[in-house]
Amino acid sequence: MTRVLIADDQDLVRSGLRFVLEVAGLEVVAEAVDGAEAFAEAERLRPDVALMDIRMPGTDGIAATRRIVDAGLDTRVLILTTFDLDEHVFAALRAGASGFLLKDVGRQQLVEAVRVVAAGEALFAPTVLRRLVSHYVNRPPAPPTATGLADLTPREREILQLIGRGLSNTDIAAELVISMATVKTHVRHLLQKLDLRDRAQAVVLAYETGLVTPGSAGIG
Repeated sequence: MTRVLIADDQDLVRSGLRFVLEVAGLEVVAEAVDGAEAFAEAERLRPDVALMDIRMPGTDGIAATRRIVDAGLDTRVLILTTFDLDEHVFAALRAGASGFLLKDVGRQQLVEAVRVVAAGEALFAPTVLRRLVSHYVNRPPAPPTATGLADLTPREREILQLIGRGLSNTDIAAELVISMATVKTHVRHLLQKLDLRDRAQAVVLAYETGLVTPGSAGIG
């Protein structure tokens, strides 16, 4: 069962999220009212996913995300916020968040997002992904030697490109007509070679290096 930590300073929001997740069969192991408590509970309980608000008193969600990542915890952070400002999106990604959703998301979408992130995938709300794309539209790609891209095999580069386009492991296996086990092996190797924590960082790198462009991602 997927274990979840909810971090939000509003009691009503936490209660609502707990209800939605538990009805769907997920286990909410703790709640936190600020980033400091979120980190403490993540360190103590090691949940699979921390559902994290950004704006909280004291230590905010971005700082808490960074602390969770820097501590080497296996907990994946899914940002759930009212705000989709560029500064928040990129700060969350830089901090190591594995996903970014807005609070207007539907119940089923939220549950699925938690499961996707718990499985090691990256997930972004459509509006957030468009912002990510537009951020890199007019920027020159980073050189492969500076990013470690030159160390990848042709197949690993191909899979990184597909990750950047938003494909899941299942989608990649179907696209390349290879097994899921093979996809997972390639993904693990490319993350290790590029020193990336997860697929969210791989998505960003795919754009930074020009492996993925707005047209190839299917986003206008």
